[in-house]
Amino acid sequence: MTQRKGEKPTISIQEHMAIDVCPGPIQPIKQISDYFPRYPRGLPPAAPQQAGHAGPPGPALSRSTSTSAASSTAESERPNEDKPDRACASASSQAGRRDEEPDVEGYDSDDSTTLGTLEFSLQYDQENNALNCTINKAKGLKPMDHNGLSDPYVKLHLLPGASKANKLRTKTLHNTLNPVWSETLTYYGITDEDMVRKTLRISVCDEDKFRHNEFIGETRIPLKKLKPNQVKNFNNCLEKQLPVNKTEDKSLEERGRIMISLKYNTLKSCLVVGIIRCAHLAAMDANGFSDPYVKTYLKPDENKKSKHKTAVKKKTLNPEFNEEFCYDIKYADLTKKTLEVTVWDYDIGKSNDFIGGVSLGINANGERLKHWFDCLKNKDKKIERWHTLTNELPGSLND
Repeated sequence: MTQRKGEKPTISIQEHMAIDVCPGPIQPIKQISDYFPRYPRGLPPAAPQQAGHAGPPGPALSRSTSTSAASSTAESERPNEDKPDRACASASSQAGRRDEEPDVEGYDSDDSTTLGTLEFSLQYDQENNALNCTINKAKGLKPMDHNGLSDPYVKLHLLPGASKANKLRTKTLHNTLNPVWSETLTYYGITDEDMVRKTLRISVCDEDKFRHNEFIGETRIPLKKLKPNQVKNFNNCLEKQLPVNKTEDKSLEERGRIMISLKYNTLKSCLVVGIIRCAHLAAMDANGFSDPYVKTYLKPDENKKSKHKTAVKKKTLNPEFNEEFCYDIKYADLTKKTLEVTVWDYDIGKSNDFIGGVSLGINANGERLKHWFDCLKNKDKKIERWHTLTNELPGSLND
């Protein structure tokens, strides 16, 4: 094509649109001409018939009506041919409308996916009164640091009554948005009643060395969804932090749990009391922990010789003791005795703090009475049970 000197080159509208592409998402197209259909001037595009439409055609329009409709349609087509800006805006608005439609199959349109997803599994071990929580991995976590990454870890709480006493957490993985922990965290002392009324809160946080750790997202699982001794897998989208009910009934406030074993040894004619472990103890120190130890008494105790005490476990709310004490007593006399178990927080230079206690014996009730009777009925057999600590000091004991 020859071009005279000083003459401006002529560019068709299609060539212009191919060069000056409108901003917006790139859509797969076969031909750019699909965006600019051309019709003979004065003739509207053929209206597509609805699928499955049958029946006689509607009444014919008057000549003036049809003529005006044709001219208005033609006018609506022509401006886009002569004004590329308007055609560009029309094309981008159509593409924009397609992008605004929610993706039903995926989660890209959900705001919560910006926080990421968490894959984990839960199992209630009914025989051992344990809740096993396996934290597998997370994907697409929200970046929390300046480098566009995070230092994520997972922490668990049991609701109601979330506190340091029932908090468990994984290790921290640095500089990643797709961490793989593969850690199993276990709650001990979980009863069937807990499985009905408690909820597990799983939070993902970003660890910072020089400031407060930052919350990323959480998910909550009512424990009643779990079946005993069956593993249930989850892959949940993380949600924004939900408020915790601060108006919980104070009567539900727990001081912790203690696992006790009882066995009457017929060869030695003695009662063997085992203090195995405690769980979710109340925090008594300013650092949010306690320094717990356990004392046991077999009452009535005329000679004041029935007191036994475990070692002190420093800075923990879930201590393991695994200590046993023997009480020389005839089997027939056990029906007249009461075993009193108390948990204390050790303090230097001041009185030790009472955390909680429990009494087992013929005058007890519920699980405490059942545990005592099972020990009497099954000689030479160790019977282990979890018991809830109360905030009442058994037998008006003083430390």
